[in-house]
Amino acid sequence: MDSIQIRPAKAFDLEQITAIYTDAVLNGTASYELEPPSRDEMARRLQALAEAGFPYLVAEQSGRLIGYAYAGPFRPRPAYRFIVENSVYVAPGAKGRGVGALLLKRLIGEVTELGFRQMIAVIGDGSADSPSVRLHERAGFRHCGRLEGSGYKHGRWLDTVFMQLSMNGGSETPPDPESMPERAFRARDRTG
Repeated sequence: MDSIQIRPAKAFDLEQITAIYTDAVLNGTASYELEPPSRDEMARRLQALAEAGFPYLVAEQSGRLIGYAYAGPFRPRPAYRFIVENSVYVAPGAKGRGVGALLLKRLIGEVTELGFRQMIAVIGDGSADSPSVRLHERAGFRHCGRLEGSGYKHGRWLDTVFMQLSMNGGSETPPDPESMPERAFRARDRTG
């Protein structure tokens, strides 16, 4: 079996990214979307993150995408600019093979290099035995909150779990004014 390659997402990956996400929306509880977005909408989302300088990665094996992950803004208000939220999705046939762990490890590395201070995981259906909760625990995330019955999908109420990983000193020291989040914020502020 070929090894799993992690690389930046490209426009030609959109069909497979959309298929993976469609399965997650229709059959899973990780996303609280109820209708799968179109390929064009997925392209818009990828482009927006890429233009803002956020990492968007894919896992590929034998020429087929088996997962993807990205980081993006946690919230739009300026004080949140040093925090990112992550998303990790794995194709149905590739779950349980370590694909999510490979993607998350690389994503954490790239976000750390960019100068961010915290990565937040917002996990739908965050039960204790959730594969996503276990994935983030193994990557060093700590539990930092739960919204009980915050989503309703597939005929049941779901809890949302928040998990957090500190990077680059976390909240222990002020941010570096030359870090990517600060530079990007100042550039956006100048261009309005």
